[in-house]
Amino acid sequence: MDMDSLINNEFKRNIGLLTENEQKILIKSRVAVAGAGGVGGLHILTLARLGVSSFNIADPDTFEAVNVSRQFGAFHSTIGKNKAETLADMVRDINPAADVKVFKECISSSNVDEFLKDADIFIDGIDFFEIEARRLLFKKAYQKKIYAITAAPLGFGATLQIFAPQGMTFDEYFGIEDSTPEIEKLAAFAAGLAPHPYHIKYMDLSKVSLTAKTGPALALACTLCASFASAEAIKILTGKSRVKAVPHYTQIDLIRNKFKRGYIYGGGKNPVQRLKKWIILKKAGSSSA
Repeated sequence: MDMDSLINNEFKRNIGLLTENEQKILIKSRVAVAGAGGVGGLHILTLARLGVSSFNIADPDTFEAVNVSRQFGAFHSTIGKNKAETLADMVRDINPAADVKVFKECISSSNVDEFLKDADIFIDGIDFFEIEARRLLFKKAYQKKIYAITAAPLGFGATLQIFAPQGMTFDEYFGIEDSTPEIEKLAAFAAGLAPHPYHIKYMDLSKVSLTAKTGPALALACTLCASFASAEAIKILTGKSRVKAVPHYTQIDLIRNKFKRGYIYGGGKNPVQRLKKWIILKKAGSSSA
């Protein structure tokens, strides 16, 4: 890899907001992204344009027509193609020197260590409803002392949570245990993602169902997620600014003009969060889309 050539050509316009040393750090960094769809795909492309040159990308799914509205690797020309492979090709088109490892199978206990191997950061791009795969990845990242980031699209906005190797775990923040029923895990996950559910005011909840595993999402919310996650990745990798891990959180909603950076004392054990979980179960637990 000719690093100076990359900095002087492909990533020249990054310099001035990134220093040359920071750009070199990004070029030498490896990011593991699970999920290459709506949020994961744009995480990957944004980081690639920022100069990150090594990726581990996992996604067993193929693109469908329904993905075109919000997934940035979805075109009519890519329908039927594996998402991870497609995004890997797009990364190499941005940076021919990129080193991309593709995982076309679901992440499980049998391959999670290989997926996170040599990663400096893990970024969550998994479908909202795949809670057990998500728990596995965050647990392994914590054990390997790898920062983990999740940024979720919420209506016309997004939310951000960062998990530090020495901080609160995923299960602690969301208030989840192995014995928790799956639908309650999903409700607890939703409550932790959105301590202030601004989007509920305008969302048609008849289109949301935790049992049917359905819900709406917009492309513009995915772009906000990528901006959140990529900015935090830069902070973590370069030390450019302080990172605030959970129980800190960040939320934005562009329809309601809301922005909030907050702190949930006690994480999932907080009584208010427990109440929110039960409200979510009542409102979306059995709705049908």
